[in-house]
Amino acid sequence: MKGLVRRFRALPLRSRLAMLVATAVALAVAAAAVVCWFVVRTALINSLDEALSSNRVPDQLVLSLIDGNGQCRHASVISNQENDPNPFKSTVQVVDRKGNSCVISGKQSIEVSPGDVDVADRTSTQVIHTATASNGAKYRVLTYPLDGQPLAVSVARPLSEVDDTLGNLVLVLVLVAGIGVLGAGAAGLWVARTGLRPVDELTAAVEHVARTEDLDLRIPAEGDDEIARLSRSFNSMTASLASSRDLQQQLIADAGHELRTPLTSLRTNIELLARSEDTGRAIPPDDRKALLASVTAQMTELASLIGDLQELSRTDTGQGGKVQVIALHEVVENALERARLRGPELTFAADLAPWYVRAEPAALERAVVNILDNAVKFGPPGSTVEVALKDGALTVRDHGPGIPDDELPHVFDRFWRSPSARSLPGSGLGLSIVARTVHQSGGQVALEHAQGGGTVATVRLPGAPTPPPTG
Repeated sequence: MKGLVRRFRALPLRSRLAMLVATAVALAVAAAAVVCWFVVRTALINSLDEALSSNRVPDQLVLSLIDGNGQCRHASVISNQENDPNPFKSTVQVVDRKGNSCVISGKQSIEVSPGDVDVADRTSTQVIHTATASNGAKYRVLTYPLDGQPLAVSVARPLSEVDDTLGNLVLVLVLVAGIGVLGAGAAGLWVARTGLRPVDELTAAVEHVARTEDLDLRIPAEGDDEIARLSRSFNSMTASLASSRDLQQQLIADAGHELRTPLTSLRTNIELLARSEDTGRAIPPDDRKALLASVTAQMTELASLIGDLQELSRTDTGQGGKVQVIALHEVVENALERARLRGPELTFAADLAPWYVRAEPAALERAVVNILDNAVKFGPPGSTVEVALKDGALTVRDHGPGIPDDELPHVFDRFWRSPSARSLPGSGLGLSIVARTVHQSGGQVALEHAQGGGTVATVRLPGAPTPPPTG
């Protein structure tokens, strides 16, 4: 059995569908044929019983054919009558109380059943049953009492009348069932081919994508059935993959462009130092100090850029730390301590109300630090950076030059830097990391013009002013 199941599963899907349809139709036809056979058999037997009941032999005629001892005088007198009361040539026999019988019409005697004796004994008024004749044939027998005598009359007709009709019916049903099963198999194969044609197209498309990596391929999707939904899902998947590939290529191109500038500067400075050592021409102390400071700055910029790329890649792939409930006000306080070290010439005014959120602690602190670094970078010396946290909304406002309206839509793009800020340190990834972290935490972030000048960054995170109960 298991071997048959394995072989069945190894067949192509359309063959399995055709076989299942043919099997289902075969079972349905077989069930209908069996029910039809039993219904027709019951109807034929009922019709035969009605014929026996309507063709009873008159009592006077039966009495004339038996002697005083209940013995039959002639076995074929009824059939030879001019007005034959037995036009269907039934077998007629007389049964007494002791179970003895004699035939008055017909050539075969019928076995006497206890029911026939009960009718002769007057304990039963009538009985209909199936009995076997002396030649082994099956007969349908109607037994009724003989009026005025302790005898019963059994009128019997052969069941071959029913069996012959049923035999012909079986041949017809087998023929119809065979044609139906063959037709069902052909129809199932046609339905399988027609129904699976979109699946074949989808398979060919998947194989084409796997072979050529062509993610621009689209499958026509018409209607609202499962195949159309599958086609639309495939098209959405390839579109997402194509977009992801384009973003990856753009990220690589942007990273290469951003890395080229510090690497070029670093290479130039190192070559100058190496040439000085090779030629023995000493570089003036001030110039050498400036070169070493430039090398250090470029290395710091490279390390920062690589760190930002790693952070952005980790956030994209969702391979960060464990998400947990953290106090956002404490995260902002820690970020403020780091920001004060980076901007000692600025004043930080903080108004922080308790707020608890679900996020990754390290990533969220990095995002808040990036927002504060942005304010430190553009805040003029002596100005104030205003930081507030109220009802889950964190605002950081600086008093710098602000962001032009045409640049606001691009501030969260990777590697995008305002033309006025290209001379300042940075990789152009800080705000992109902020947007990623906030969105993954279920929040929103925006940069807007502040009243009176400057820029205000707003981060909204879902949470509560009190921590959730533990345990």
